[in-house]
Amino acid sequence: MLVPRLQLVGAAILFSTGGAAIKLTALSSWQIACFRSLIATVALLILVPETRRQWTPRNWLAGISYAGALLSFVIANKLTSAANAIFLQAAAPLYVLILSPWLLKERLRPSDFALMAALSAGLLCAFLGQPAPSLTAPNPILGNIVGSCSGLCWGITIIALRSLSSGSDPSSGIRTAAIGNLITFIASLPVAMTYDLKPSWTDFVSIAYLGIFQVALAYVILIRGISRVPAVESSALLLAEAALNPIWVWIFTGEAQPVLAIIGGAIILTAMLANLWRKSTAVLTSQ
Repeated sequence: MLVPRLQLVGAAILFSTGGAAIKLTALSSWQIACFRSLIATVALLILVPETRRQWTPRNWLAGISYAGALLSFVIANKLTSAANAIFLQAAAPLYVLILSPWLLKERLRPSDFALMAALSAGLLCAFLGQPAPSLTAPNPILGNIVGSCSGLCWGITIIALRSLSSGSDPSSGIRTAAIGNLITFIASLPVAMTYDLKPSWTDFVSIAYLGIFQVALAYVILIRGISRVPAVESSALLLAEAALNPIWVWIFTGEAQPVLAIIGGAIILTAMLANLWRKSTAVLTSQ
């Protein structure tokens, strides 16, 4: 079916525009995270009625890790280049592989160790590929550290969502997204209020776009499409986010992307695509 695949590509494209929209606003990272998540929470509650009920403790725990990923990704985007921020977060599968034997009791296979080695190499390149300080990347070293935290939080979120998906509630994922955004809003509000708030029209448009389209609508489209597309193919289509994010930032802000970070990102994306291809081949062979 073409429609669900187009939905996944559309979701990936919307997700990928986050870096550019974050770079375009003059608000602080805490203000962006705060107001984006407020708008996203309201939009999700309106667009998806299932998010308004059955907020279980497991959803809240998953929401905490997702909130960490949301907040740290925004902070990283404000401090370092878009390529560094997105590729450091894209290394989340490495943390999944490391933590899943303890948290999900999943055994690692020999091929998993090869994937871990490739992801580690890509992560190291992305971390070391620091851009020169600039207006759009004023503190690359700190930004890369925060970006690595974003990848760790996103990896833990993936593990939590995988655990939730083992149940019979198909709405757990979107409910966790709403809870995570709510937690982000509440957690970042005290710090956000310490900054002067004199938003321009560009700030208003950027924040509204981030909350409504880049987060809420993207997740709604994602949930609608992912249930009708095989997991391996879904993962491959969603990799478009990491590939497109630095391109949008370059187009709209002219931010130069570090060569070493691009190399690291290419290693990460290639390793993940190779792993997806191997899994799809194994599935076809077993049929």
